[in-house]
Amino acid sequence: MESVPNFSEGRRRGVVEQIVDAARLPGVTVLDLHSDADHNRSVLTLAGEPEPLSAAVFRAVEKATQVIDLRDHTGEHPRIGATDVVPFIPLGGATMQDAVQTANALGERVANELQIPVYFYEEAARRPERQNLENIRRKGFEQLREAIATEEERIPDLGPREVHPSAGAIVIGARGPLIAYNIYLNTNDLKIAKAIAKTVRQSSGGLRYVKGLGLGIPQRGQVQVSMNLTNYRKSALHTVFNLVKSEADSYGVSITDSEVVGLIPMEALIDAARHYLRLQDFHDEQILETRLISE
Repeated sequence: MESVPNFSEGRRRGVVEQIVDAARLPGVTVLDLHSDADHNRSVLTLAGEPEPLSAAVFRAVEKATQVIDLRDHTGEHPRIGATDVVPFIPLGGATMQDAVQTANALGERVANELQIPVYFYEEAARRPERQNLENIRRKGFEQLREAIATEEERIPDLGPREVHPSAGAIVIGARGPLIAYNIYLNTNDLKIAKAIAKTVRQSSGGLRYVKGLGLGIPQRGQVQVSMNLTNYRKSALHTVFNLVKSEADSYGVSITDSEVVGLIPMEALIDAARHYLRLQDFHDEQILETRLISE
């Protein structure tokens, strides 16, 4: 099973390293770490069997609770917690139900031992409206701090009906593989990025299985269309890129570059290569590394 916890810290390297070190347990592999200073966020990718993986994630959440104070946190990315979101993704012989059970177990532990309110999302959601992460995270920590005690729709699934003073709340869930994909534009006009994100994302009538936000990236003097591709087979990487490019052209701006946050399935890159290179009769066994692994 894979887990990809997101932490609200991307500027203080020493703090991020403490969180990663806390997750290093026998039977758990640290696959990747991506930190973004503008977002002020780090994405950690871990893999292992369910029990040790859950224990490793809990230790990381516990450490983040100790070293991150949301009252002093600023960043472009929306967040409600020091550990903002923790998805579990089944791999190999693991099932989605295994991932849901692991998410539930972690949620119980976080609520009981750390006194952090817990919301469940995607396949682990306990309310239909909470399947979508954005419905839980809207307006962020500052708004949730006031609303959690007064608004019925903001009642957590587990834990106290008040945010942790410094660590906020946490969203835990189970889902399939996801590609976190950002595209940068050669402008600092945030209105353009937000307009393109609105066109691209499913919730506004765009591509199915695509979530998107327009964000300013001050360090680069640019804006970004920040997206999650929740089903890269149905809405492919190249399809998303082409739509953003077309929309950018219509506003008289262009794409400078793009980035993948965390890990990406090889299949998604192969599909993009097939599309752009117009490869005929190409199959995975023609990839050198694939052949080496299979021998």
